[in-house]
Order: sequence, then C-alpha cells, then structure tokens
Amino acid sequence: MTESGEGRDVVVKRGHAPGATAAEVAGLRWLAAAGTVPVPTVRRHDEERLVIDRVPAGRPSAAAAERFGRGLAGVHAAGAPAFGAPPPDGLADAWIGRAPMTNVPAGDWASWYAADRVLPYVRLAVDAGTFGPAEATVFERACARLPASAEPPARLHGDLWTGNVLWDGREAWLIDPAAHGGHRETDLAMLRLFGCPHLDHVLGAYQEASPLADGWRDRVGLHQLFPLLVHTVLFGQSYADQALEAARSF
Repeated sequence: MTESGEGRDVVVKRGHAPGATAAEVAGLRWLAAAGTVPVPTVRRHDEERLVIDRVPAGRPSAAAAERFGRGLAGVHAAGAPAFGAPPPDGLADAWIGRAPMTNVPAGDWASWYAADRVLPYVRLAVDAGTFGPAEATVFERACARLPASAEPPARLHGDLWTGNVLWDGREAWLIDPAAHGGHRETDLAMLRLFGCPHLDHVLGAYQEASPLADGWRDRVGLHQLFPLLVHTVLFGQSYADQALEAARSF
C-alpha cells in the first residue's frame, strides 16, 4: 500500500499481543544500528500496529548472498551486553512469531540456552500433549551435555528463517526479528534449517569475514533445537519429531 501524502510504499503489521509491536521495533532498530545489513525503516508504530518501508521485490543472487554473509557477520560482531539481553528499549517478555520468548540477561551461554531457549518450549509442548515425560527427558539430557562456549554474546536476529530474509535484486534485507543476545551459530543454524537461497555463498562469505570456531558443523543440530521447539509449540507434531531427532543425535 502507499502511505498517504508521502508516496511511499509501506507495510502495515498489526501486533498480535501486548508488547509485540514494541519488541519488533526495538529489534529492527538494534539490527539497523549495526549498519551492515539493510533493515526497513520504521515510519510509525503504536501498541496495535507497525508501519515500515516495503522492501522492493527482487531475485536473490550469489553476489547478494555474499554481501549478506559479510553483513550478517557484522551484525553479529556488533554484539550484545549479555546472552539473553533484549535490544535497547526491548522487552524482557517478548515474542518469536506468536510464541512467547523471555529475554533475561545471563552470563553463561550453555545454562542460558537450556533455561531460556530449550526447556521452556519443551514444557509448553508437554502441557499441550505433544511430548510426554520420556520425550522431555531426552531434551533434559541434551541440555545437561551442552558444551561451554568461549563466544561473546552476538547481536542475533533471532528468527532467521528464509521468510525473514527479503531480496531486492541487489541486497538481502532483514525483517521480523526476535532480536536478543545469543550465540551467532544459532542464527546460521536457523538459516540452514529452513533453507536460504545461495546458502553456501552466505556461509562462505561469513567465514571469510568472521571465521567460526572449529566443529561448528557438528553443532548445527544443537542450535536448531531452539527454532524446532518453537515450531513444535506453534505447529505441532512434524516439528516435534525433528526436534527429538536433533536432541537424540546430540
């Protein structure tokens, strides 16, 4: 649609819950502040809706994917105060899609990832009857084996599936974040999980700009637990099976 009086193509999004719009605005501005990947400008917002510039439609290319990989490395390198930290002016009680997500700063990645990014969604899936006690135990055992990480907190998009990366023909843009401080491999694992055009070019350029720690490929399933469990809560059994497979393999 065209914004009245300004001749600008915009997208209008309605907030699905209290705080959802404010959390998204804070995330968009935090990602934009890194200055390395384009993010739509927020034109106005209130409790009920958000108005942002529309990204022109285009086709992904290998060159754009490489720019995106380098830019995403820059976003991550911009950092966060702590694992679990919300963006400035962000909310402790935020959202990933329509699922609740807690943003509470923590000092240790492994304990935070277990406590705030894996087990809460296991409990929600148990409450919904998707998992039983035996399945919940699989995730608890996986969390008990989480490796320590020397990575500093990265500035994450947080919901980096392919639908939240838009291509204008030259650049990739980031939309719909669930931004927080986390491990940079989690964003990359989500890109792989749900597919991304020219992913090899994205990852290759990322590696050139900011090499990943040894063994990162072996940790992909571990970092996919979070989005798989969120999708289990939102969409049910097909993702539950994938989440269990990832936990068991780890």
